[in-house]
Amino acid sequence: MKMKSLTVGLLLASLMISGVVSAQQRKKTTRKTTTPPAQSSGYGSSGYGTTPTQQQPTQQTSSYGNNNQQQPTNQPQANIPIVVVKSTGNAALDTIKPSLRNDASIERNLIKDRQPLAYENIREDDAVYRQRVWREIDTREKMNLPFRYSADEDNGNQRFISIILKAIRDREITAFDPLDDRFTTPLTPQAVMESFSGGVDTVPVYDLQGNIERYEVRTKEVDPDSIYQFRVKEEWVFDKESSRMFVRILGICPVKPIYTSTGQFIDMSPLFWIYYPDARGVLSRFEAFNGKNFGARMTWEELFENRMFSSYITKTTMDNPYDRRLKDFIKDPILRLLEGENIKDKIFNYEQDLWSY
Repeated sequence: MKMKSLTVGLLLASLMISGVVSAQQRKKTTRKTTTPPAQSSGYGSSGYGTTPTQQQPTQQTSSYGNNNQQQPTNQPQANIPIVVVKSTGNAALDTIKPSLRNDASIERNLIKDRQPLAYENIREDDAVYRQRVWREIDTREKMNLPFRYSADEDNGNQRFISIILKAIRDREITAFDPLDDRFTTPLTPQAVMESFSGGVDTVPVYDLQGNIERYEVRTKEVDPDSIYQFRVKEEWVFDKESSRMFVRILGICPVKPIYTSTGQFIDMSPLFWIYYPDARGVLSRFEAFNGKNFGARMTWEELFENRMFSSYITKTTMDNPYDRRLKDFIKDPILRLLEGENIKDKIFNYEQDLWSY
C-alpha cells in the first residue's frame, strides 16, 4: 500500500510540474506572436501604410537621393556626340530668287540707275546756328508702317532692316560700334550678323527608345519684325548765306528689345550704327511702300530727305551740358514727349525770329 501511494504521489507531482512548464511555454509563445498596438498615425486604417510587422524591409531613402537607385537613361553622358547644325537661313537675309519674267506691267529700269543728289555745300563760316538731335522711329506707328513692308522683290526683302543687313553683308555699307555714335570703331559683317542673331542653343535628339542619340547646336533665328525701333542722329544747321535751315541726317541705328528667359522686358539694345551719307547710294535703289499708289513709290533716300516718317526726340545738345538723354532726368514718358516738342519749337522759332514782317 505504501508503494502504491508513493507511486501515485510521484505521478501527481510530475503532472503538476509538466503543467507549469507547458503554461510557461504557452505564455512565452503568446508574447512572441502578440504584436503591440499600432500607433495612431492615421495611415494604418486608410491603406497608405501597414504595421511594422507587415512592412517589408526596404532601402532607406532621403531627399538627397539614393545611390542604389538606377540613373534615368536620358541623362546626358560624356560619350554622346555634339553636332553643329548650320543655319538654313534668316528671314531677313534669305537669298531671294529673281523673277524669270517681267513681274510688272511696265519695264522698270529707272530704279537701277538712280543716284542721290549731292548735298548743297554749307561753308563753316555761314553755319551760324547748329543743334544736334537724336530721335527714335517706332515702326509700329501708322505713318512708319513702310519700314515693316515684308514683301519680296527681285532685289530682296523689302523690310528696312533687311535692306541694311544685306548691304552690310555685301560690304556696301560699313557698320560701326553701337556704343559710340561717333563712328569710331568699324565692325565686320560677321560681327554684325552675330549681334543680330539670337545666339545658339543646344537641343537633344532622341531615338525611338527615348534615349538621347546626340546633341545639336542650332542658331536661334530672330524675327526681323522684332526690330521695330530705329535711332536717328541728325544735325540742324542754319545757313546765313541762303537764309535757310538745313537738316542733315548723320547716322541710323536699329534697336533690338531684350527680354529675360521668362519673357519680361528689360531694355532696348542698339545693334550697330551706319553712316547715313555712305548709305544714301544704297537706299536710293530701294523703294519704300506706298499703300495709296503702288506706282508712285519714293526711294528710301527720298523718304528720309523729305522727312516722311514720324519720330520723337530722345536727346539734344540744347541746354544739355551733361550730355544726358531725356529719360535720364524726365521719368514721366508724357513729359518727355512734351519736352521733345518743346525742343522742336525752339529750333523752328530760331529761324522764324530772324525774319521781320
